[in-house]
Amino acid sequence: MVQRRITLSELIPGQPLPWDLYAADRGEGPLLRKGALLPDRGHLSALVASGLFVGDDAPPSVLHLLNQSNKRLERLLLDLRHESNAERELRDIARDVLHAVELNPDIALACIFLCQIAGTYAVRHCIETALVAILVARGLHKSHEETLVITAAALTMNVGMLSHNDSFQDKQTPLTREEMDIVRRHPTDSAELLKSAGVADEEWISCVRLHHENDDGSGYPDGKTSEEITQNARLIGLADRYCAHVSARNYRRSVLPDQALRHMFTDTEYPNDALLAEQFVRQLGKYPPGTLVRLHNGEIGVVTHRDGDAGGSSVHALRDAAGVAIAPAQLPFAALRSTRDGEFAIIEALHEDEAGVRFSMKTIWGEQARL
Repeated sequence: MVQRRITLSELIPGQPLPWDLYAADRGEGPLLRKGALLPDRGHLSALVASGLFVGDDAPPSVLHLLNQSNKRLERLLLDLRHESNAERELRDIARDVLHAVELNPDIALACIFLCQIAGTYAVRHCIETALVAILVARGLHKSHEETLVITAAALTMNVGMLSHNDSFQDKQTPLTREEMDIVRRHPTDSAELLKSAGVADEEWISCVRLHHENDDGSGYPDGKTSEEITQNARLIGLADRYCAHVSARNYRRSVLPDQALRHMFTDTEYPNDALLAEQFVRQLGKYPPGTLVRLHNGEIGVVTHRDGDAGGSSVHALRDAAGVAIAPAQLPFAALRSTRDGEFAIIEALHEDEAGVRFSMKTIWGEQARL
């Protein structure tokens, strides 16, 4: 039996409890039964402080953990102006997002490209940015504590314009001068809001304030130059830009992952940090997990695993060489291809409508990808 400690942000007074909750010693049975209406927040705070745990016989699910983190983050960020001691809860959410990557980084990445994190774009984008930032931070061998701060900063980088973010991202016309002022001001507004909500970690605040600055001074809000911008802020800024490229909008398709990398690190107008660029390419690759692809032999599949320094990737077939979709009941048993074999080399990445396939992540990745 796996036990996970419950945080206060997961419990909503007056709502039915989704699980049985236990003390650390389960001998006396549940303290609160599944379906019970939760008591007021004061009572809940006392229970959580003493230690409340949920038991789970199944292996932890990356997909479920990320979706729960997204719900908790959205609820907290929307109410952040009324918080004065939010740092602990934000760190708890950051720990869960980091834990999801530690459980299975390939599934965590696939959630981005298969659009499996539900909720508003504004908050989902921050979760996705954090996932990419974590992978690159791990590639740079940053400590667990530093990676946690990077994660927390990515999750909160846009809180200062949260109420405007979705409308800005989906606009098909240029932003007005007033809207551009909000965009250029949001790193400062976000940092100030976090400080007012009790975040005292200076590196966290610095990353939020600096994540849109560029080495050549062309960024915002303050036009900082290279020596004034920390590597962690650059890392979050690049992860932010990458995830913006690969996310669809109401008015355009997503940019395919290989094109996004090329645009950022080859055709970009911005100067690049060579070390960060190397790690983005190494950790994500042209075809990260979750990318729909066509193989040399004509099959269509989804990239499931990165093979790291061995080169190549693993691809789970979804359509055979004749273009016939593999039946859902047979999908779990379909061939797993290694792209190191020339016959199964990736020819191109595909959008979902081009691949013409639908499947659940659990079917491909198993229990760690259940909703």
